[in-house]
Amino acid sequence: MIKKLNIGCGNDIKAGFINLDIIQLPGVDVVCDIDNEALPFEDNFFEYILCCDVLEHVEYIKVLKEIHRILKPGGVVEIRVPHFTSSNNFIDPTHKKMFSFRTFSFFADNTKYNRNYYFDFQFSNVLHSKITFISKNPINWPFMIWVNINDTTRKIYEETFFRNFAPAYNVEVQLKK
Repeated sequence: MIKKLNIGCGNDIKAGFINLDIIQLPGVDVVCDIDNEALPFEDNFFEYILCCDVLEHVEYIKVLKEIHRILKPGGVVEIRVPHFTSSNNFIDPTHKKMFSFRTFSFFADNTKYNRNYYFDFQFSNVLHSKITFISKNPINWPFMIWVNINDTTRKIYEETFFRNFAPAYNVEVQLKK
């Protein structure tokens, strides 16, 4: 059976996962303050880790290092965080950080930014990266298609007025160890 971890699960309890949160809510298997404690698991333990709407609340470099430690070689971590243009960054007073689709490339080997010397851990690569938009707004529809054609269109979006015209919602990324 695949060992899976759901970090910062809150009320989103997932069957087949170890559900971890800072508070003992119904369905939470492990209580851990990931901003101030090491993840209470052995090295190379999980094949899959889900980390949705968590990293913006913590000092994420330290948490990514812990995720890397407990992820098996070849394992995948799936991350969702607010995009830096998202109004959710400013609504929630517990948000500490904002993200670009390029943020996580700094933690992967063989990326064009080649800045992995800043950290003593690296994921092998970025498997998937996507910018999401609120689909209820018709202005966003063309951007939902165009922005995620490739890294170049995502970069053009982030570096031009397009980001102000149609603010994004989240960044979704998958990193492989």
